Amino acid sequence: MRDGYVARWRGVEYDASPDGAHVRLYAPEPGEGFVQVADGRYRRGVLLEECEALNYVRTTCIWRNEPFFVLGKFGDWLRLEYCGGNVEMAHSLGLEPYDVGVYQIWVPVAEADRIEELRV
Repeated sequence: MRDGYVARWRGVEYDASPDGAHVRLYAPEPGEGFVQVADGRYRRGVLLEECEALNYVRTTCIWRNEPFFVLGKFGDWLRLEYCGGNVEMAHSLGLEPYDVGVYQIWVPVAEADRIEELRV
């Protein structure tokens, strides 16, 4: 489940972190100019103008007929954040308050419908 920036550089899409005129690219395997920053994680900096595309990707789904962002996956469970904006509905669904106006919940993957990535 993706929730963050992605950049296309030299025809390959990478997880990315923009920083002004620069973009940090992340890869699961070593490559030219990439340095290891953790097990299975490599980073390389490039200029933003060198990137063919830079997008923000959000994964969304429907759970119990309401819209959610998918924040992560652990085994057969999804961490969801409600994006319907209806406080009464959030309470009726049994969502956990995470912050003011922000409600989240863990649900089985099998209960989520229409899981899809959106590029913002």
